[in-house]
Amino acid sequence: MPSLPLSELLGSPVIDASGAPSGRVREVTLAPQEDRDRIASFIVRTKSGNRVLPYSAVSRIDDRVYTSSSATDWPTANGSEGMFLLERDLLDQQVIDVHGRKVVRVNDVDLQLESTKEAGREHAILRVLSVDIGTRGALRRLLRGLAPRAVLHGLLDKIPPRTIPWNFVDVIETDPARRIKLKIAHEGIAKMHPADIADIVEDLAPAEREAVFQTLDEGIAAETLEEVEPKVQKAIVESLDSERAADIVEEMDPDAAADLLADLPQDRTEQILVEMEPEASQEVVELLEHREETAAGRMTTDFLAVPVSASVENAIGVMREFEGGIETVSTIYLVDSRGTLAGAVPLVKLVLAKPETPLLSLTQEPLTSTREEASDNEVAELFDKYNLLTLPVVDEHSRLVGVITSDDVITMLRSKL
Repeated sequence: MPSLPLSELLGSPVIDASGAPSGRVREVTLAPQEDRDRIASFIVRTKSGNRVLPYSAVSRIDDRVYTSSSATDWPTANGSEGMFLLERDLLDQQVIDVHGRKVVRVNDVDLQLESTKEAGREHAILRVLSVDIGTRGALRRLLRGLAPRAVLHGLLDKIPPRTIPWNFVDVIETDPARRIKLKIAHEGIAKMHPADIADIVEDLAPAEREAVFQTLDEGIAAETLEEVEPKVQKAIVESLDSERAADIVEEMDPDAAADLLADLPQDRTEQILVEMEPEASQEVVELLEHREETAAGRMTTDFLAVPVSASVENAIGVMREFEGGIETVSTIYLVDSRGTLAGAVPLVKLVLAKPETPLLSLTQEPLTSTREEASDNEVAELFDKYNLLTLPVVDEHSRLVGVITSDDVITMLRSKL
């Protein structure tokens, strides 16, 4: 099936049903709400102004565009609401390669002519095939009109193409008024791992970072924000309105949320806390009271704790209701009626035991914990000495107040490099 570069289509003469020139192609449009890759229309510059030529009226394309209707039948182009304009919204723009997990710049767009049957009749359609991110697309646009077409094609044929299939592309939209047309495209980003999204976000300009975070589900946005470098993290949250920022911060692990808010100006932190749900806000406020480079400053208050009298079946029931991070589920803690830490049961023992088994019989020895005021170095030494996945933090009365996870320690150590 023949392909057609967007750069060669733009500016092409349009010939109407009578065989007379009617104008030139100014833009090529998609209607993503209806079809993400099928060309919907051309915007044609005519003597009477810009007009919209529906693609259904296009009969043939070579170095010209031939149409089966008259220019007077085409509606006036009074705006582009709901339309995606390939030159304006794609050429020279940064896009996310959701397959390669990187940010690239678009030099040209490859379109593909196909033939299909609609209502029993053969009909040609034009689709977006891929985006050109290589030298070939850049040269095609740079030399167009300066060299004969045959000479230009001969040169370009010697350059290996660098393209990304259109279904692997997510467009970064920085204009909120037009974001509706990218709803379908951004599904690709949401399927990526938060750590990969974080790598991409760190390569974007501030406005584009904000655009990505505006499109993500709060849960994915929260996980991504936790993976982003602190300086970028702070910039992203400051760029969002307080309500949106609060929705995302609520979904973060409490310790990560506290670390983030501690780096923000006090008035901004207060604005976000006010917008958060009371319970989530209270958790974060309590953590903000602790110094960052202590066990209490590193811990999360999301952990699994059950009474010392609990059975395996009881613990499984609690796990089903648990909404905290998956990294804290590796150990279940036992506490007495006063909240005093009494034991720790590794998840692997839970899986292998019978439902009626008392958890107290499965506890791991020695029971290792640390004080709220313990330093980062003390915490790291305990993880290293006992090969821990989690470390419980207790107050002066030995009551369990939080848990430090291995990923918290990794983050801590990376910050010191």
